[in-house]
Amino acid sequence: HQELSLAPNLSVRDNIFMGRELRTRTGLDFAEEQRQARALMADLEEDIDPMTLVEDLRLGQQQIVEIARALSVDSRILIMDEPTSALSATEVEVLFKVIRDLTSRGVSIVYISHHLEEALQITDYAVVLRDGAITATAEARDIDLEWIVRNMVGENFDLGSPPTGHEFGEVALSIEDVSVVDTSGSGYSVVDHLSLDVRAGEIVCIYGLMGAGRTELLEAVAGRVPMAGGRALLEGEDVSGLSIAQRISRGLVLVPEDRQRDGLVQTMTVGRNLSLASIEAFARGLFLSRSRERELVEDSIRKVTVKTAGGNAMIGSLSGGNQQKVVIGKMLTNNPKVRIIDEPRSGIEVGAKAEVFRLLSERAAQGLAVVFSTSEVNECLSIAHRIVVMRRGRISAEFGANATKEQIMAASGEAVVA
Repeated sequence: HQELSLAPNLSVRDNIFMGRELRTRTGLDFAEEQRQARALMADLEEDIDPMTLVEDLRLGQQQIVEIARALSVDSRILIMDEPTSALSATEVEVLFKVIRDLTSRGVSIVYISHHLEEALQITDYAVVLRDGAITATAEARDIDLEWIVRNMVGENFDLGSPPTGHEFGEVALSIEDVSVVDTSGSGYSVVDHLSLDVRAGEIVCIYGLMGAGRTELLEAVAGRVPMAGGRALLEGEDVSGLSIAQRISRGLVLVPEDRQRDGLVQTMTVGRNLSLASIEAFARGLFLSRSRERELVEDSIRKVTVKTAGGNAMIGSLSGGNQQKVVIGKMLTNNPKVRIIDEPRSGIEVGAKAEVFRLLSERAAQGLAVVFSTSEVNECLSIAHRIVVMRRGRISAEFGANATKEQIMAASGEAVVA
């Protein structure tokens, strides 16, 4: 599934075999379930203990568990909806090897993806959908990226390039000697004495594989996880001791990696989700100005081009890409000084991604400092002024906008696939 359907309070093993538990004559066969779960993790080249609670895993690891559950069923047809949205390039290659093995054994795969390079790499036959209708079909060997994009969005489209023509301002965000310790209690530093400055108007991409410490760094700066050392300064003010709400009010906002769990309230409407971060703007004592809230919501929907019936529609009625745009729009309503985005590509097709990047470029040209993390190299190259590569909790390299894909991947420790 594009959105994970795991039970976070159960173990990896229990999630894989939920609803079809293995049994012996005397009861459940936990030992065999654990053996098969370990074998599935080995096939996916992931060192995940089957007894680990899913809620203790990072989003990318949870996606691996979701894939393992699908693979554990002896199916003739397997439908995969955005299976790689939180995976690194190396993990994608491992999944592709598994898919090729399945197809060689006669299993049919329906592979749904917004990642065009993946579609060309793994599929035999391509079907393009736009607004619920099939716009084109072809054998993969007869098409290219331009053909897919043209049929997806109705025109040739690219993600753009870093905004030019403006000078960077003063340092907006300063990360000084920050360390973050693994929450499992191991004492391992997932972020190890890292320092980084971001100037007003600058777009900085933090690239790295899963486990490099990207998410932990951004969450520590935003106040979601504690720092074991160091501090974060917003325009010279130490915000390390402030709450998340206080940091947001100061102008430091985070768009989280897991929008379903951390970025949206699924029981609320599109409008209420958009207005949550800026309630103070239309508060009148103990009451809210509904007219001002409605104006803000309508303006946000228009700016981030959310496809919805209106602000009163439930957030769960939107597609994954439109939900992601609501999260991004919410964090623009209070005119932040620094915008932190963890994996902006999650669940967004190429047209929506281009719109989001265009919006970020426009805001950067107006002085917004943008920091985003990604495991997709092309995103860094398409929009970032500066690319920071993380490896094992530290910065392993920094590049300008003219860096090559091979340089960035090599600095991350990732094998470059020819």
